[in-house]
Amino acid sequence: MKISKKLYSYYLIWPALIIYSVFFVFPALTGLYYSFTDWRLDRETIKFIGWDNFERIFTDKTLLLAIKNTCIFAVVTVLGKNILGIALAVGLNMRLKSKNILRAIFYSPSILSVLVISIVFTPMLRSEGTINKLLDTVGLHSLSQAWLTDPSIVIWTVAAVSIWQHTGFQMAIYLAGLQSISKEYYEAATIDGAGSWKSFTAITLPLLLPAININLMLTLIGGLKVFSEVFVLTGGGPGNASQVVGTIILRSFGEGSWGLGTAVNTLLFAAVTIIAIPLLIFMRRKEVSE
Repeated sequence: MKISKKLYSYYLIWPALIIYSVFFVFPALTGLYYSFTDWRLDRETIKFIGWDNFERIFTDKTLLLAIKNTCIFAVVTVLGKNILGIALAVGLNMRLKSKNILRAIFYSPSILSVLVISIVFTPMLRSEGTINKLLDTVGLHSLSQAWLTDPSIVIWTVAAVSIWQHTGFQMAIYLAGLQSISKEYYEAATIDGAGSWKSFTAITLPLLLPAININLMLTLIGGLKVFSEVFVLTGGGPGNASQVVGTIILRSFGEGSWGLGTAVNTLLFAAVTIIAIPLLIFMRRKEVSE
């Protein structure tokens, strides 16, 4: 009887473990195997080729550019979404009559489809689009750019659109964290003569670490796995200037290079794991120490 009680909790998790294994663990292990093969659409037999697919990834200029663009996108969006998210959360946590309306306005882009965002922004970002016309009107013609057709800035443009769309979601998480901080801390700091900046760095940021941790993980993983924003705004163009790992995977499978596509996907999974887990452990330790 005692043994059955000890095993009772395991009986409850077995269905979830089975489903997880069937739909995630087994496909992941199968994909890992195929990433070391020459699996192609035009071949009836599959041959094990070792590290050839991975060697190609790190020697092909287009694939290297995709990795570089993915890293740029991830870094820029992580910084942009979190810095702006904290700033908006702090501002909209103050006593403003219109704060509820403003919260809804800033959050609303995050619930829109990326396809809708592309329909809105694509004409605005053209050389003759709204943004350049606005810059010309206010005398900033020198800042006008070919936002989606200049290879040197296109990935930065896509990152900016992503920041615009998703910052409101990060803001909502930071707002929840701010509202859980007792006002007594700030009252005590004011009595001790601490200014706004000192209160922010000594009270707000340390107590906001759980929310920062969540948002860092979400934005980092989302940035490394970027696909939809690039696909709908540029399709990886002009040329291959805005290709990212996600679009390379799609193109590889579309061309029938399934082994290569699986290898790129395996590399992306490894990169997300290697970067995210140590960062998560570090942030958790910071939470405990604070």
